Amino acid sequence: METKPGFVPEPTLNDTKADNKTIAKVVNAGKEYRVGDGVITALKASTVELKAGELLLIIGPSGSGKTTLLSLFGCVIYPSFGEVWISGTKVNEWSENELAKLRLQKIGFIFQRFNLIAPLTALENVMMPLLLQGMNEQEAIENATTALVKVGMGDRLSNLSNDLSGGQQQRVAIARALVTNPEMMLCDEPTASLDLASAGIVMQELKQLARQGKAVAVVTHDNRLRAFADRIVYVLDGGISDKPVEEEIALK
Repeated sequence: METKPGFVPEPTLNDTKADNKTIAKVVNAGKEYRVGDGVITALKASTVELKAGELLLIIGPSGSGKTTLLSLFGCVIYPSFGEVWISGTKVNEWSENELAKLRLQKIGFIFQRFNLIAPLTALENVMMPLLLQGMNEQEAIENATTALVKVGMGDRLSNLSNDLSGGQQQRVAIARALVTNPEMMLCDEPTASLDLASAGIVMQELKQLARQGKAVAVVTHDNRLRAFADRIVYVLDGGISDKPVEEEIALK
């Protein structure tokens, strides 16, 4: 596949996947919403696994159901049917408080619009989840600084988010997601607001996290990101396929 400059993954020193254990899975799971007398199916019954050491790309057009699938992995929503498993435990019946604690401890989220808190510095943004976990301030400062250094933002600790470029803000968001050492990283259109060069840098960093043993899932509509994937699932009209979306459309 031909890729444009900035989207070709560089080889890593250790390009072997981790132990490939399953970190999360949805089993025949889907989501429906009742609107008046009708039902809207956001995601049909789907079975997908998210494995350690792997970057899973979830590709599909807007409104296809890909963010719904990511939300099930992230325990942000309950499935209407089917099962959601995290680290070998079925979580369908867990309370919202239990799921919130699970998200804080095991899941890192990266969003298209970064979701940084504007009045806070880069360091303070990355410290936030650690403080929510109950870590003391000094330890949180040390861990947050280390996380920012890892993503090349060690010289921007005191910068407010509005003083950073889009690519820099996204790297701060990656550090914030990484700082709690979660088992999985869930990314919803993490490159959509970035220029070509910044998008390539962000995807390289996510690829490296997978190589370090994280389970990384990236939702996107950008086919150029296929070059970074270890595995791809395609979502169209609420259904999951291992065929590219354009092939699915051609078959209809």
